[in-house]
Amino acid sequence: MSRVVQPSKIVCVGRNYADHAKELGNPMPKEPLIFLKPASAVIGDGEAIVLPPQSKKVEHESEIAVVIGARLRQVSEVEALKGVAGITCANDVTARDLQKTDGQWTRAKGFDTFCPVGPRVVPLKDIGDLAKLEVQCRVNGQVRQRGRAADMAFPIPKVLSYISHIMTLEPGDLVLTGTPAGIGPLVAGDVVEVEVSGVGVLRNPVVGS
Repeated sequence: MSRVVQPSKIVCVGRNYADHAKELGNPMPKEPLIFLKPASAVIGDGEAIVLPPQSKKVEHESEIAVVIGARLRQVSEVEALKGVAGITCANDVTARDLQKTDGQWTRAKGFDTFCPVGPRVVPLKDIGDLAKLEVQCRVNGQVRQRGRAADMAFPIPKVLSYISHIMTLEPGDLVLTGTPAGIGPLVAGDVVEVEVSGVGVLRNPVVGS
């Protein structure tokens, strides 16, 4: 149950898949919509997602995650890729009811255990064409989400460059690139899996608080 990253920050992209934006009734942004998750939310493969008592509707969001390997500040898309350490799987666990009532996303996205990451980081040279990456989510063995990087509104190089012109990305930082349609609830006793092609399977049990 080792943790493959210890980021100083986790930068996430919202509504990067049109089908996901549509299922929540949201318009697509004209430029990347970013938000932060705290580093304290990170757990590793095999560790438990803990459902907080404050929420009645916690959902999974499977994502392709980028691990930063070199400091990126105000870089181009080409330069951004040179600073990538590798690709891993992530789950942007979200308290959907709190996201709606709060009007901003910090509490809904920020609970301890709400950012499972793993099971390993695969170097970019072993990944090949980023656009061919696929992400899938299964809950108790049943497929709920499936998407491709090619379907992203803002490709990974664009996202990294965009973020670097707002905040400096440091080695070890994590960028979650968005989730496809099919988000759904998690309840105690579930086992949720996120699989990214060429990376492996991130598996986490879900428990009550």
